Amino acid sequence: MKPPYQLTDKILRLIASISERIGEINSTHLYKPPTELRKKNRIKTIKFSLEIEGNTLTEAQITALLDNKRVLAPKKDIIEVQNAIAVYEQLNSFNPFQLKDLEKAHAILMNGLIEHAGRIRTKNVGIVKGSKVEHIAPDGSIVNGLMKDLFRYLKNDADLILIKSCVFHYEFEFIHPFLDGNGRMGRLWQTLILMQQYPVFEFLPVERLIKLRQAEYYGKLSESDKKGNSTPFIEFMLEILLEALDELLQSQTVTLHTEDRIRLYGDRIGKNKFSRKDYLIYFKTISAPTASRDLKWAVDQGILMKFGAQRLTEYQFS
Repeated sequence: MKPPYQLTDKILRLIASISERIGEINSTHLYKPPTELRKKNRIKTIKFSLEIEGNTLTEAQITALLDNKRVLAPKKDIIEVQNAIAVYEQLNSFNPFQLKDLEKAHAILMNGLIEHAGRIRTKNVGIVKGSKVEHIAPDGSIVNGLMKDLFRYLKNDADLILIKSCVFHYEFEFIHPFLDGNGRMGRLWQTLILMQQYPVFEFLPVERLIKLRQAEYYGKLSESDKKGNSTPFIEFMLEILLEALDELLQSQTVTLHTEDRIRLYGDRIGKNKFSRKDYLIYFKTISAPTASRDLKWAVDQGILMKFGAQRLTEYQFS
């Protein structure tokens, strides 16, 4: 059965705005930031995702762990960060439409932190905030079936991926399929779903923006529970996604270097042959000599193969 929600005017406006921002990002080649910026964004994502769950490590400490340096901190916090680094390093190897891949990611994310990491729960659980029971999750005996239904919706339904990713995130948190680690897994999986159509979402500060609005994030989950549909949560998450895209467009002055341009063009052209003119048409702001230097560098690095000479020269990615 399709998870319930209402397609409100607010949702439609947010989707239109997000689509506009993605168009701007694609036209300015911001959809895959330079390597150094990607690393910084990854560190921030790990920091804020885990900070929502109570982790105390700073950006400097996470950077040190990323560089395989020793850090003085609680053992649990260090393991959480090391596991998150491992998951994000393998992010592109996971298929977001496969339940077994979600279980595999959870096994990495929660390794050494809980027993039976990566296994769907069969026990009954509830979420307690202070002295109050905030949420009673579905009976453990039906969780596996509910997750299979959720993945069928994700894989087969005709909803827009922006909506499906939000619906999945909410339903995942409602089902609470693991004994622990559900919050960070739900946020991670929404990012992975979005990445399939919009690569830029791998590098956006979504986790930081959720952390800044953490009380509202949990409030919208609770409001959706009470209403029996994910509409309030969808609206909230679309606001977060739009804000993240706006941040990238407004505050990032990205300077593309040779390696960045070659990488971006490789994503665009694939295995097709192309000329320097084709390369210049794609990167309209660079000069012909810069294009020649880019292509020569890529040939020297073994990234490109070169065919022909002078005006008849063509290139192909190795």
